[in-house]
Amino acid sequence: MSERGGNELSLGELGGAFGDLGTLVPYLLGYVTVAGLEPAGILITLGAMQIATGLRFRTPVAVQPMKAIGTAAISHAGAVTGGALAVAGVFSGLLWLVLALSGAIEWIARVTPRAVVYGLVLGLGMALAVQGLRLMAADPIVAAVAAVATIVLLRQPAFPTMLALLAAGVVVALVREPALLSALGAHGATLRLPPFSLANAGAADVLAGVVVLALPQAALTLGNAVLATVEENNRLFPGRRTSVRAVAASHGVMNLVAGPFGGIPLCHGAGGMAGHVRFGARTGGAMILLGVLVLATGLFFAGATGALLRMVPGAILGIILAAAGVELVMGAVVAWPGAPRAGIVLAVTAALALWNMAVAFAAGFVLAWALGARRGGEDVKRGSRGTPDAPIPSEL
Repeated sequence: MSERGGNELSLGELGGAFGDLGTLVPYLLGYVTVAGLEPAGILITLGAMQIATGLRFRTPVAVQPMKAIGTAAISHAGAVTGGALAVAGVFSGLLWLVLALSGAIEWIARVTPRAVVYGLVLGLGMALAVQGLRLMAADPIVAAVAAVATIVLLRQPAFPTMLALLAAGVVVALVREPALLSALGAHGATLRLPPFSLANAGAADVLAGVVVLALPQAALTLGNAVLATVEENNRLFPGRRTSVRAVAASHGVMNLVAGPFGGIPLCHGAGGMAGHVRFGARTGGAMILLGVLVLATGLFFAGATGALLRMVPGAILGIILAAAGVELVMGAVVAWPGAPRAGIVLAVTAALALWNMAVAFAAGFVLAWALGARRGGEDVKRGSRGTPDAPIPSEL
């Protein structure tokens, strides 16, 4: 890792860049093939925001689809329009920018008990691991071989494990579905620009975008994408600390830019960051490299998006998710200072986070105050001032 946090563009960063595919691929595939959205706007804005995030934070802070909004849009395909998604993105952007600029997000972080933050990280890690195991169980032979290979290769720090995993996945996908190759060849390089989707939003889209999509997402974003992301970043990269204010403002800018131009609502996430780090990312260079690839695909190869996304088998995505989940669990366990009453809060929050992150945050918050385990999130709130970069913990 470079001193004081300069970005690197190396093979290790390139491998780590793909460490969040377990989250990205299913949502992108759902948006494009199920919800029927135009892929150019999604990929162009996503890639641009990944590049900007890498340049801004200089750590592998993930850029992901907002999960509650994505799930609603994909599961209610046809009912949720591109206009409603544009409104949801713009409203989310305004909400997080106001919380950041007003300083309200710092107050929220200050009064949020540390046990709740650790519980969210632990619960998210367990949820990712469980989801990964489910994907692996659907294709046990490929999953078993790939899992053993991943465990062995991850013990070789200089080996690009993720790139090898993806290459093997592509081979498996092509053997099983040879038509994917011809599908890719059918789409030549054609320049596409993102549409101005906000222009198509009507009154019904405004109502759905705000009430049905954006507001239910807010608590989930607070817990996972803001508090837990800052916690994970500052634990792993103490020389490149960030703050809840900076991360909330980033959410605001990302969605105000992406929302009107065919993008999907975006957020950061502790799980995605754990995946990037697990497979070798140590700087924002990973996000820059990934962003360039995604942006180029959106600009010139958007028509081949569906075939490209199907090149990664579910078993491989499961391994990526499971690895990210283990990363978060280990980090939370190692970093947790321990205290009996706070431990109860952590356990309850983590258990509920397996079901619903927003409910987990609210229940953990109330329980912590009821038990007197109210020590707030001082470390999460603290800004970018910190000590020089510490080595990545050995368990990584």
